[in-house]
Amino acid sequence: MDSSPEHICADEVTISKKEYGLPSSDVLLKMCNIFKSLQSETRLNILFLLSNNDLCVRELELALGVSQSAISHSLRLLRQLDLVRVKKEGRFAVYSIADKHVEQLINVCQEHVLEE
Repeated sequence: MDSSPEHICADEVTISKKEYGLPSSDVLLKMCNIFKSLQSETRLNILFLLSNNDLCVRELELALGVSQSAISHSLRLLRQLDLVRVKKEGRFAVYSIADKHVEQLINVCQEHVLEE
């Protein structure tokens, strides 16, 4: 016999306690926007490349075989969502991953996909 207790549907008090831990609407909206932005192979590839090295647009263009305008458009969106950052080095704009959380996000997703 299974000794675990039978699941009982929750009452309103229990549901209220569960709802308490939900993120705010603002946080959920930002998260939705991030996940929407990751629906692009180009943007995901940019994040993978930047997790290894800081790169300029031309380097990303050569690595991905994608037009400069497509790279720039993707980078603009990734910057707006604070997934990448940019700094000027001489006459070049050099992009980097925003922080370790972004790197962890793509790595955990990749690990999940590769699980057997």
